[in-house]
Amino acid sequence: MEFSAEQIASLLHGEIEGAASTLVNTLAKIEEGKTGALSFLANPKYEEYIYTTESSICIVNKNFTASKPLPSTLTLIRVDDAYSCFAKLLELYNNLRKKTPKIETPSFIDSSASVSDSLFLGAFSYIGEHSKIGQNVVIMQHVVIGENVVVGDNTIIHPNVTIYHDCKIGSNCIVHAGTVIGSDGFGFAPNEEGEYQKVPQIGNVVIEDNVEIGANCAIDRATMGSTIIRKGVKIDNLCQIAHNVDVGMNSAMAAQVGIAGSAKIGQRVMIGGQAGISGHLHIADHTKIVAQSGIPSTVKKADTLMGSPGIPLDDFKKSYFGFRKLPFILNKLSELENELKELRKNQK
Repeated sequence: MEFSAEQIASLLHGEIEGAASTLVNTLAKIEEGKTGALSFLANPKYEEYIYTTESSICIVNKNFTASKPLPSTLTLIRVDDAYSCFAKLLELYNNLRKKTPKIETPSFIDSSASVSDSLFLGAFSYIGEHSKIGQNVVIMQHVVIGENVVVGDNTIIHPNVTIYHDCKIGSNCIVHAGTVIGSDGFGFAPNEEGEYQKVPQIGNVVIEDNVEIGANCAIDRATMGSTIIRKGVKIDNLCQIAHNVDVGMNSAMAAQVGIAGSAKIGQRVMIGGQAGISGHLHIADHTKIVAQSGIPSTVKKADTLMGSPGIPLDDFKKSYFGFRKLPFILNKLSELENELKELRKNQK
C-alpha cells in the first residue's frame, strides 16, 4: 500500500516540509533508505545519514535544524517526538499485515472446543478438548494447544508453540515461535536408594493480558496452583521460568534469563540478559538487575544490582576497581616480602 506525506502528517499531527504528494510504500532505517521508503531521525548520532539518504520521507523532531543541504527528493514531516511517531507507524504497518480469518488444512479442532469465526488457524495446528479461543486470535502453523486451554482475544501465537493442558493465555498477547508453556516443573525427590522420583506437576500457567513472550522460552506449570506472568510483562528469547514463579506487572527480562521455582518478581522489575535468580525469594518492585548477575537471596528494597552474588551497582564498581588492581597489589606485596627478607638477612 502507498501513503502520501499528507496522509502520514495527518495521522501523526505533523508539519510537512517539502512535497505533500510524496508517496512511500515501505519502511527503512535512515542509513538504508531508498526511493519510496519512509524513515525517521530521532538520535543525533544518525544525523549524518539524513544528508545522504535516498528515503522519500523522513520523520524528524520539530526542533531539528539541518546543518547541511538536504536531498532535494526528501520530504520532512516534523513531529513532537519522532521515535514514538515512527513506532506508531510501525504498529499501523504491522496491523495491515494481520491474517484474515481462515482455517487452513490440514488442521484439527476438537468438537468440544470453542472457537470464533474470526480465528486464523494455520495448517498442521491442533486445538484440544474443551479449549476456548477468543475473538480475532491468530494461531500459526504447527501449534499445539492442549485440552482446557483458554486463549484471550487478539492474541497471536506463532509457529511451533506448544501450550499444555489447563493453561490460560490472556488477551492481546504475543507468543513467539518455539515457546513451550505449561511443561512440567523440575520437581524430583530422592528416595531411600538415592534415586530421583518425579513429583507430579498438577498446576498450570496463567499469562495475563498484554504479555509478549519471545522465541524458544519455557514457562513451567506449577506443582500446585499457578505459575503466573502478570499483565504487561515482556520476556525476551530463550528465557526459563520455573514452576510457581510469579512475575509482577510490567516487568521485563532480556534473553537467557533463568528464574528458579517459587521466586516472586515484583512489579516493573528489569532483568538483564543471562541473569539468574534463585528460587523461593522475592525481588522488590522497580529493582534493576544487570546482565549476567546472580541473585541468591531476597531483595527487600529497590536497587540496581550487579555481580554474582548481586550487590548494589556502586559497590560492585568499587569492588571491581579493587579486583582489577589485584595483580598490581600482589606484585607489590611480593616486592615488600623480598625487601623484608633482604633486611632480615642483612641484620644477621
